[in-house]
Amino acid sequence: MNKEMINNSSTLAGRVLISFLFIMAGYNKIGGYEGTQGYMESMGVPGWLLPLVIGVELIGGLAVLVGYQTKIAAFLLAGFTFLSAVIFHSDFSQQMQMILFTKNLAITGAFLLLFVHGPGQWALNPKN
Repeated sequence: MNKEMINNSSTLAGRVLISFLFIMAGYNKIGGYEGTQGYMESMGVPGWLLPLVIGVELIGGLAVLVGYQTKIAAFLLAGFTFLSAVIFHSDFSQQMQMILFTKNLAITGAFLLLFVHGPGQWALNPKN
């Protein structure tokens, strides 16, 4: 395989893997709507924001997956992921919360890389 093929396939694989996380999260929130809404409210986040959260995860995840407006979607998902870390995973007295916080930071970093470098050549709009 040549360098271009490796770069294109690696970028596509990265988009598939990171988008899967958000597509599944959005889908699962639909099935567990009341529980998710209750959890959000217990953390001080208004439950009426849940449809927006689901939309960001599903639409943003799908946009990254297919490479459509990837830079915009990646930038929004980076902010969303960072805010989620701060709001939901900042109790560092619990090891699991620390792990989830650092996971979200890593995902934020991946989205920032997509924002800067774009979706690669194998995308609906490779320049964006």
